[in-house]
Amino acid sequence: MNAIYVLWIRQLKRFFRSRARIAGSLGQPVLFLVALGFGFGPIFRRAGQGSYIQFLAPGVIGMTILFSAVLSGIEVIWDRQFGFLKETLVAPVPRLAIMIGRTCGGATVALVQGIIVVAVCYLAGFRSHNFSAWPYAFVFMALIAIMSTAFGTAMANGVPRPLQIVAAINPFAYGVDGMRVAFSGGPSHFGAVADLAVLGTITLLLLGLGSFLFSKIQL
Repeated sequence: MNAIYVLWIRQLKRFFRSRARIAGSLGQPVLFLVALGFGFGPIFRRAGQGSYIQFLAPGVIGMTILFSAVLSGIEVIWDRQFGFLKETLVAPVPRLAIMIGRTCGGATVALVQGIIVVAVCYLAGFRSHNFSAWPYAFVFMALIAIMSTAFGTAMANGVPRPLQIVAAINPFAYGVDGMRVAFSGGPSHFGAVADLAVLGTITLLLLGLGSFLFSKIQL
């Protein structure tokens, strides 16, 4: 239990000492709320769907928790590079306690960021229809945080074969792989020819599908 507590507190201290990270946790949600919430709001209302902020805010909150938690989990790579992970692993504590402590710390950081974004959403006009349901909402926020932190930690220790397959069928992965080679000259995971072939083929297919569906629109 002591190891879990120490790792938990360490994650919290790391976050609160980083002013840049705190500011960054607010930058993206504010951008989404301003650019999308107020930009698409009038269109959303004219379509008879009500307030776009009410629709958008839960997604922005969830996205903030997700990215913060995954990044907290991936910090294992940073700890490994600077030797802290080695010091932790040689300590006479169960590996399970180390995993739980890191996960709880990262999840708490993500949850704090999520609560901050809830406040920002309220300032932007988001309103809860029932305050008695807030504990229920926080349960979902906590579960997203814990799940995403554990996922990030797992990814930092190697990508399982099923996720490698998912990445291989994700068109966006080929675009990022191609840009990585073009911008930084780094090694290509799929190969430059494969990147161009897959993206080009999918682009043509989607253009054809979009044209077909667009031609079916009735005024």
